[in-house]
Amino acid sequence: MSQRTLTPPESQAPQSGAGSPLGNGLKQRHLSMIGLGGVIGAGLFVGSGAGIAAAGPSIVIAYAASGLLVMFVMRMLGEMSAANPASGSFSVHAERAVGPWAGFTAGWMFWTLLCVGVAIEAIGAAHIMTGWFPGTPAWMWVLLFMMVFTGSNLGAVSHFGEFEFWFAALKIGAIALFLGLGVLAVLGLLPGTASPGTANLLHDGGFLPNGMEGLLVGLLASVVAYGGLETVTIAAAESDDPVKGVATAVKTTMWRIAVVYIGSMLAIVTLLPWNDPAVTEAGPYAATLDHLGIPHAGQVMNVVILIALLSAMNANIYGASRMAYSLVSRGQGPKALAKVSGGVPRRAVLLSSGFGFVTVLLSFWYPDTLFAWLLNMVGGVILVVWGFIAVSQFLLRRRLEREAPQKLVVKMWGFPYLTWVALAAVAGVLLLMALDQDTRVQVVFTGGLTAALAVTGYVMQRRRPE
Repeated sequence: MSQRTLTPPESQAPQSGAGSPLGNGLKQRHLSMIGLGGVIGAGLFVGSGAGIAAAGPSIVIAYAASGLLVMFVMRMLGEMSAANPASGSFSVHAERAVGPWAGFTAGWMFWTLLCVGVAIEAIGAAHIMTGWFPGTPAWMWVLLFMMVFTGSNLGAVSHFGEFEFWFAALKIGAIALFLGLGVLAVLGLLPGTASPGTANLLHDGGFLPNGMEGLLVGLLASVVAYGGLETVTIAAAESDDPVKGVATAVKTTMWRIAVVYIGSMLAIVTLLPWNDPAVTEAGPYAATLDHLGIPHAGQVMNVVILIALLSAMNANIYGASRMAYSLVSRGQGPKALAKVSGGVPRRAVLLSSGFGFVTVLLSFWYPDTLFAWLLNMVGGVILVVWGFIAVSQFLLRRRLEREAPQKLVVKMWGFPYLTWVALAAVAGVLLLMALDQDTRVQVVFTGGLTAALAVTGYVMQRRRPE
């Protein structure tokens, strides 16, 4: 067998650069906001409550540990994407590093994850709207949101970029305001409040109230909350300067993770008792604002959460459509989806939106069977994708150093040691999920999906003409 080189096969050529049929309407400000906005979602505003309830104040350690893993993953992905920007991102890198079956598996797994995510976000957004407008059916709001964001993605890519820019700006503004109020309250400088000191951190069971078991539950919850960063490397392929765009976006996004996630978790558990029922009932952010006496905190957070959900819907339809386009353009899906009109893969957009809408219907019709299966199948997908990223970076870095060192615009720190650390951490989290009774079923279903796609991809690879 001949040694692989960095020269992509002909089917991969139109993935990026000047010869790409995709548009290049995304600017650097779009990429920076997409990268940052992608990590600020409903999982942070609402889902983090379950992690706090399980881990207590040690949730800060859980988010710091998983945040470090995410920084490693994004650095590895940034290295590969800056060297070879592609709309298929890690799927293209996995194909180049391991083989077509790996690109097929990683790509279609991520596409499924994003489409199911569209459904979850649409349902959550509809739930908020029915709370504001009692008597209106949830399906009406779902249909409205799906039409709006399908339309935005059928237009020029710059439309998607503008939507995400302003959505992300609003979310970042909300987080900045929350952190500002939190710092003032912790210091005792907020009118009407006294500094809690370390009382909430060290009392009520201490910093680790539920032991290592609680910390592990918090760790698993925090890993899920970090999903979404990968979209920035997909979007970079449609910017006017993909190499500079992905390099800058990845670098600026990573350090902001520490501020947004770890900073806000520290503020919450310092200001609020970790076992306050409102943490899970109202959400940790709304509960903290209520505790500080901020008027209408619950409704304010509902607005922010709605924005986060709609932003995630928009980004997931975009990411899914570009991943599907990349796959089919490389011969790993129906050729009809590869058609591009006006710089947009509109058929891939319609497929991704359609699958998301069907998934919403499944949640209404079969909430305890088909929809539950889908949720379990994607439960560990992000970890499998991170595993593919680590393996791909390890293999491609060696080739880049040998064949095209000038392309190493972004370099993974401490290579190869930190790459191995990241891969071991991914395997460790999956093992913890397998050992935990509540998440074991997700590992089983995700493993089944991975195996099915890998076998399908390998069979397709064997049938390809040399």
